[in-house]
Amino acid sequence: MNDKIIINYIRQNNRIHKGIVFLFVLTSVMSCNLFKTKEKFEKRPNVILFLVDDLGWQDTSVPFWIDTTRNNKVYQTPNMERLASKGMKFTQAYAHSVCSPSRVSLMTGMNPARHRVTNWTLEENTKRDVELRHPTLVFPDWNVNGISPQKGIANSIYAKALPKILSDNGYRTIHCGKAHFGAIGTLAENPTNIGFDVNIAGHAAGAPASYFGEDSFGTEKNKIWGVPGLEKYHHTETHLSEALTLEAISAMNQSLDDKQPFFLYMSHYAVHTPLQGDSRFVDKYIQTGMDDIEANYASMIEGVDKSLGDLLLFLEEKQIVNNTIILLMSDNGGLCNTPPRGGIPFKHNAPLSSGKSSAREGGIRVPMIVSWPGQIKMNTTNDAQLIIEDFFPTILSIGQCESFEIPQVVDGESFLRYLKDPLADNQQRELIWHYPNDNGNPEGHGFGAYSAIRKGDWKLIYYHKDSSFELFNLKNDIGESNNLINSEPQLATELAGRLSDYLIKVEAQMPRRKKDQKLVAWPKETLAI
Repeated sequence: MNDKIIINYIRQNNRIHKGIVFLFVLTSVMSCNLFKTKEKFEKRPNVILFLVDDLGWQDTSVPFWIDTTRNNKVYQTPNMERLASKGMKFTQAYAHSVCSPSRVSLMTGMNPARHRVTNWTLEENTKRDVELRHPTLVFPDWNVNGISPQKGIANSIYAKALPKILSDNGYRTIHCGKAHFGAIGTLAENPTNIGFDVNIAGHAAGAPASYFGEDSFGTEKNKIWGVPGLEKYHHTETHLSEALTLEAISAMNQSLDDKQPFFLYMSHYAVHTPLQGDSRFVDKYIQTGMDDIEANYASMIEGVDKSLGDLLLFLEEKQIVNNTIILLMSDNGGLCNTPPRGGIPFKHNAPLSSGKSSAREGGIRVPMIVSWPGQIKMNTTNDAQLIIEDFFPTILSIGQCESFEIPQVVDGESFLRYLKDPLADNQQRELIWHYPNDNGNPEGHGFGAYSAIRKGDWKLIYYHKDSSFELFNLKNDIGESNNLINSEPQLATELAGRLSDYLIKVEAQMPRRKKDQKLVAWPKETLAI
């Protein structure tokens, strides 16, 4: 007997008050809607975004180039290999050259030229010391406070972040590890203020004071850089990467108990400095003859890979592998300076040039793997050119988030179509980088304030300090060793125009020259001189 027949029967026999009839109808409708909502949520895939800090393009045994490199043979990442074999690896995926700009782009879908969090954040309303000491440039008042969920907060970008939209659409949103979304004392210092339902060990700092549980992850000696919220592992022989993994698994398990789809932002502090070895793996690298620094680094990479393996094992044990998508990415290129790295400086990301903080490929090209059983053809390679702000619209599409309002303009483009079709073409797309800042790195090697554009096989870099240019054909010269700026003037002019047009459109900030306080000219204006 359906609800309509029951209600008519009750009315005809006048056995119940009209208010109870109304309550019965309301309860029935609510139950029906809740069932439909629950059914819809259960069909949504769980999402794990596995972000590794400072992981270089070649810091894995998975080859992302046409050839296997030395690094692919040195580093042992069997779980990344496994993930790639079950999904799709992207050979031309990009982030921005330092951490906070990439992370804010990931959370908002905006390019740094637009959101203006163009360098790494820490102290409220404070630029980096090295920027204040620059000999020839005065750097703009960029958004040093990071993201803000509230409008009108000084030196911040007002935006609705990815986890907030996912949470509003039924996901349990879990933050685990490095946050670095907002300065100390701002709302975004705590990830729960930008939409995460759960925050594990995330705060304002972009690196740990210590990776060692024996040192309480630095909390007892360093209030700014010590990693919060992991007291149960203090004074134990637990590496930070392992502690984060255990906590992430616990949080996912709670979501399953609550029958709620989850978005896990597994944001490892590793392999950022300090380079402190993971005791589970470091000895075998030392035994190969590596110096201690590089052995520590290799063990930290393997520790992150072990974390990935542990998450995969959890998904298998809970039988939710087929309803979980995993996206692996890095927030910028690998560290290449010595110290703190060992070995030969600026060669750590070969065949790419330079590394973290640089406009060269070693600073911005990163490893990327996506696994989605039943949706992605296994063991495929995709050469599409993507950038980290693309994750914002892509994950919202995956999560079936159809109705939401946001205050920001999104620059990212969904790469969902490339997951379905590895041969889908995007070679005419323009990728933009903008870094009107400085990190105090040595001269050359692509360091310093810059703006850059990639279109097809070509990449143009414009350096703010001296208004110089570099033009490379990345298809023929992945190591960026042959500057073609003088031999391809027409192409350089076209790219400079496209780069300038975008920067002008988003009102990008530029440095001033100390000698005359004039703004650094747009790229197209410089080439026209």
